[in-house]
Amino acid sequence: MSLDVSPALLEQAERGEVDEADFVDCVRTSLPYAWEMISSLVAQLKVDGGEFADNQTPPPDEQARGQLLRALASDAIRGALQRHFGVRLAFQNCHRVAVFPLDASADDRLARFTSVRGQLLNQSPELRDC
Repeated sequence: MSLDVSPALLEQAERGEVDEADFVDCVRTSLPYAWEMISSLVAQLKVDGGEFADNQTPPPDEQARGQLLRALASDAIRGALQRHFGVRLAFQNCHRVAVFPLDASADDRLARFTSVRGQLLNQSPELRDC
């Protein structure tokens, strides 16, 4: 799953400076499933409040799963999304995306979510192929 980079954005990168808003727009259009997942979780966190918002529904197909993996496994993409949305992102298995506020109020919950214990407790036989 590669990004669909426009000639103009590629030219920016070749010149050495890339406007992060342009990069984020490239991610939005290239990875629409991942973008929508993260956007909806950010909105949920803002509306509901709390320590975090997460998704526990597996993607509908391998293309969607690939988008989540691409977005969250790339340091550049993940960092740009975190800055754009003003949240911290966490990821388990092939689909469990979570968004946490930037402030310290959710530090303990984020640490539990990203812990080895948290990963082990989030396993199930249905997810063995992810």
